[in-house]
Amino acid sequence: MTTPEHTSSSISEADRYRLLVDAVIDYAIYMLDPAGFVSSWNPGAERFKGYRQADILGRHFSTFYAEEDKNDGLPQRALAIAQAEGRFENEGWRVRKDGSRFWAHVIIDPIWSPSGGLLGFAKVTRDLTERKRAEEALRKSEQQFRLLVQSVTDYAIYMLDPDGLVTNWNMGAQRIKGYLPEDIIGSHFSKFYTEKDRIQGEPDRGLATAAREGRFEKEGWRVRKDGTHFFAHVVIDAIRGEDGELIGFAKITRDITAAMESQKALEKTREALFQSQKMDALGQLTGGIAHDFNNLLTIILSSLSIVSKHVSDNPRLSGLVDNAIKGAQRGASLTQRMLAFARSQELNLERLEVPDVISGMASMAQRTLGPMIQIETHFPLGLKGIIADLHQLELALLNLMTNARDAMPDGGRIVLAARNEYADDSDPITLKPGQYVCLSVTDTGTGMDESVLSKATDPFFTTKVVGKGTGLGLAMVRGLIEQLGGTVVIRSVVGEGTSVELWIPVATAEGEHNIAEPAATVKNDATSTPTLRVLLVDDDALVLTSFCDMIEELGHTVLTAASGPDALDILSREPAFDVVITDYAMPRMTGAELAEAIHLEWPKLPIILASGYTQVQIPSYLTRLPKPIDQAQLKKALSEATRGTER
Repeated sequence: MTTPEHTSSSISEADRYRLLVDAVIDYAIYMLDPAGFVSSWNPGAERFKGYRQADILGRHFSTFYAEEDKNDGLPQRALAIAQAEGRFENEGWRVRKDGSRFWAHVIIDPIWSPSGGLLGFAKVTRDLTERKRAEEALRKSEQQFRLLVQSVTDYAIYMLDPDGLVTNWNMGAQRIKGYLPEDIIGSHFSKFYTEKDRIQGEPDRGLATAAREGRFEKEGWRVRKDGTHFFAHVVIDAIRGEDGELIGFAKITRDITAAMESQKALEKTREALFQSQKMDALGQLTGGIAHDFNNLLTIILSSLSIVSKHVSDNPRLSGLVDNAIKGAQRGASLTQRMLAFARSQELNLERLEVPDVISGMASMAQRTLGPMIQIETHFPLGLKGIIADLHQLELALLNLMTNARDAMPDGGRIVLAARNEYADDSDPITLKPGQYVCLSVTDTGTGMDESVLSKATDPFFTTKVVGKGTGLGLAMVRGLIEQLGGTVVIRSVVGEGTSVELWIPVATAEGEHNIAEPAATVKNDATSTPTLRVLLVDDDALVLTSFCDMIEELGHTVLTAASGPDALDILSREPAFDVVITDYAMPRMTGAELAEAIHLEWPKLPIILASGYTQVQIPSYLTRLPKPIDQAQLKKALSEATRGTER
């Protein structure tokens, strides 16, 4: 029996090599004679070149080359190099029997006889088509990625080496930061940081964080080549090799300055809206309180006015009543400030020339402010006129000048100035576009810091000690100016002083058309108003009683109604009234609604509307009676309403 050892030993060395070559199917291994003709062929060559041994033996190996390579003489050159240098190695396209191409790695070694003669060539070829395709795909992908990065202009995308030096630079980086590649490659990326950030170690801290945690992200100010600043969103990612070693960093920067400014503008708008809503709500509340307070003052003043006539022969009681009346009148002044803040006060509008207003009150203001205050006035020629309430404007200016004096305890200078201004949509001051007169009161006092300045016109806010201020002064000024269609601007620097600007619309033909004609002078004699039959309407029983007493004290007869529907019911049954007096703010039916219903049914019946505030223009057929009411005002209103209607 033949043992394996015996079989193996019976195979010659040449046979073993032939068996080895024939077993290889992943490589084409074959021989060429000295002229390049194929003299042997293994299964690997047959597998990926497609030729059977019988088809290819005796044919020149240039059969496997592409036509362009044959024309270029590559096959002959390969043999010549192998013979001259002992080896030829190359990669290139080769052609299979079916005409398809494959990417081949080729090695040609010369074979020499013991005597030194050339016997031929050993040729080993490997099919690397798949690798070539993968490399080509990778190359194409890298090229596309490189083009993608280079084409991005909204982001600065670039690489840093482990020390933070810039190694490449895309178009976005060039656009955002202003550097050309030749200007910046090789420079440290800290060049983009502000001096303050560099001193504080921000660039190194960013790289250290990215190296430690894999990523660093932050927003902050950065510097362009021209020195301008932009607000940036920055991401730094660490790049590591397969062995984990830090290769460098990928850095992406985006200019978000516009987005940040838009966000700030949005927040500012939201804050302004919130503040406006808050002030409107507070104004409505304040106006409502003032209305109720006016009702109470009407009761007090009407009662005191009646009492004062009956104690005139008693000096002590008369003095007490007079003091009480003065106290109630001070309360009425306070309600006027509250209504001014709520932009709901009655205004007697007229055309005013600002220099005339200041000249008229200058001497009085100097006496009020004292000798330690120096008052200066600066008014240009050609200053335009305004439409305002003279008394309220003077009160506002006096209030501002008093505040200025209080800010200068050791004395100082107050400058009253005015100038023509034009506001448009680009103006930071929120005003309708148009012409304005800017009236300013400037002092050299202690000034206000940002915290105080932001609250200066808020109602009931004051820096004075308890009992020395109501906190309604600047709120009243602001309410008045806004009611006139303008605005108040306050500028202040701590230690240097404060300037309060009142922007008031310039008088126009349309505005002057809305000015009410001045009422004719009413005589105060007893015959100016005959005995009248009055229908009095008010939902407040105390006001109704006091008001009724005041009317009767003037010698008139009164019938009362507690609501608008009750008043209409009385009028339908007893139409013989000379005048109707109705409160403005009533439930179920307001005074204005009642007045409209009466005017439609009884158009010749005079109507007086009593109110401490209103934000609507009343029809011309109504006479307005401001609250709180005293007898003189009541008498005047009755005379105006019934003039020409006496029976």
